[in-house]
Amino acid sequence: MARDYETLLHRWFEEVWNQKSEAAIDEMLADDAKINGFADENGKTLCGCESFKGLQRTFLSAYPDLHITIEDSLTDGETIAVRCKVRATHTGDGLGITPTNQPIEFTGMGFARVKDGKIVEAWNEFDFMKMYSQVGALTLNLK
Repeated sequence: MARDYETLLHRWFEEVWNQKSEAAIDEMLADDAKINGFADENGKTLCGCESFKGLQRTFLSAYPDLHITIEDSLTDGETIAVRCKVRATHTGDGLGITPTNQPIEFTGMGFARVKDGKIVEAWNEFDFMKMYSQVGALTLNLK
């Protein structure tokens, strides 16, 4: 069973992000899933398929060639952890930033709890500061 859960998360990144499939979201994410680490326009944690599809569309409109590679994964019961690398080129304005045509590369980690073959809760930690700095939207003055 643990291997099935791990395979589900590998499929998630491959189909949802690399193949850009919205149908895969409906197939693998529970309708009431809580997606911690991502917020809607009101600052509330994303919940469910439709709200996640909005996030996917936003990211893919900014980074149409986005590709995620899972570098490690671990399974403990119904919880799966992955460490991954995100690569893309900033060619769209989906994040409200004028396209820079700059390549980006950053890392992240995600945890997902699976029940009845679907992701019911997820926790995400991605290095978005690095992503934003690579497109010139964030500068740090560490004096």
